[in-house]
Amino acid sequence: MKLSISSKNVEWREPVEHATKLHSDKLGKLLKRFQPDLVLLHGCIEKHPRKTEYRFSLSLSIPTANLHSTGTAASIRPAVSEAFEEIETQLKKHKELLRRDYQWKRKRPRAAVA
Repeated sequence: MKLSISSKNVEWREPVEHATKLHSDKLGKLLKRFQPDLVLLHGCIEKHPRKTEYRFSLSLSIPTANLHSTGTAASIRPAVSEAFEEIETQLKKHKELLRRDYQWKRKRPRAAVA
């Protein structure tokens, strides 16, 4: 997986890289089936100019789809974790569609009629 993070402020680099490293390892487990050269993960951190609010936008490009998510919070690490949680749920849902899980769902057995 190719990972790139862009930020305008040098002070944000260390907390963003640390939080991204933890979450990208977890995301890598979900991306085992895709070729590592074709998986691109791009993150961008920015601060709201008038508020103490950070926005972390994340884009995951895999051969079958492009997934996007954003996380906003009062500090950097919660914003990063929120964006990664959102992209993980999108990736799980996309993999279910690729596996066609909706066709394999079993109907519940009926209750016995008395």
